[in-house]
Parts: sequence; C-alpha cells; structure tokens
Amino acid sequence: MTPLDWPFWAQIVLAYVIVQRLAELAYANANTRRLLSEGGREHGRDHYPLFIVLHSGWLISIALFAVPSAQPDLLLLNAFIASQTFRFWTLASIGRWWTTRIISAPHFPRVKKGPYRFIKHPNYALVVVEIALVPLLLGAPAMAVTFSVLNAALLWWRIRIEEAVLSERQSDGG
Repeated sequence: MTPLDWPFWAQIVLAYVIVQRLAELAYANANTRRLLSEGGREHGRDHYPLFIVLHSGWLISIALFAVPSAQPDLLLLNAFIASQTFRFWTLASIGRWWTTRIISAPHFPRVKKGPYRFIKHPNYALVVVEIALVPLLLGAPAMAVTFSVLNAALLWWRIRIEEAVLSERQSDGG
C-alpha cells in the first residue's frame, strides 16, 4: 500500500507534515544565516546530520510502511491538531531565534515568553509527541516506538549541548 492508496484524510496528514517540515526548514535556514551574520556561532554541529537522517527516515518509513485505517482515530487526530496549535504558538514565541541548529552568542537573549515560560524546550516536547503520534495516527505503532527511542537518544545529546550554550546568554529575551 502506497500513500496514493491511503484514505484521503491520511494523505492530507502526511502531505501536511511534509510541507510543514519543509517550510520550517526554510524558515530555520533563513534564521540561521541571519543569526550567524549577527555574531552567532554554531554549536553541536556533529549531531545535526543525525537529526536529518532521523526525521527523513521517519517520514520515508511512514510513507512506505504505514497502513492507515479507513477512518481516523478521532482522539489521535484531535491530539495531532492540538499539537500543531502548540507548534504555531512555540514558533511565534521564539520567532527570529528559532533554528534547527544550535546558533548562539552571549549577546543573544533567552526567550521566556509563550510556552517558554512553562517548558524549557517546548519545540523538543512537541517533536517527541509528533514522532510518536503521527505513526500511531497512520497505523504504524512499531514506527512510533522505534523512532521515539532514536529521537530520545538524539535529544538527550542535543539538550545537553544546548543547555550549556544557553547558560551563556542574557536573560531578557521577553
């Protein structure tokens, strides 16, 4: 079964996730270039390609092996929709500082508005939810478990680097 054989609702979910990821990557790359031009420096460069492999593998695995049911599980679908609302709130709150890389400088402020008031790394929390939720919604529970474990290992590495870098920043990021 290919995504072209999937029920329409599942095709929309997969297409949305792919388009959303590509749009985020374009936004992140623009922010990365600007932050580097403002004196930022990239940290933890070694782990970044592993995130590309993980997220690409996640999407490819879903497209190749998921078997969505004719009707979506409404609880999972609503959780997915809620997660996307959280995504937009998170990105709107961090704005120009959001990248997929760790770009920092001591003169950059720490963002402390929106979900950042309550959670240190709301985008990572969101990705943890999505890595599990999307495969579950699309009928691939083994992928949810496998990619969740791989993502947890990479996030453990990344958050340690990011916390060290963020400790050098100013604290007036709004």
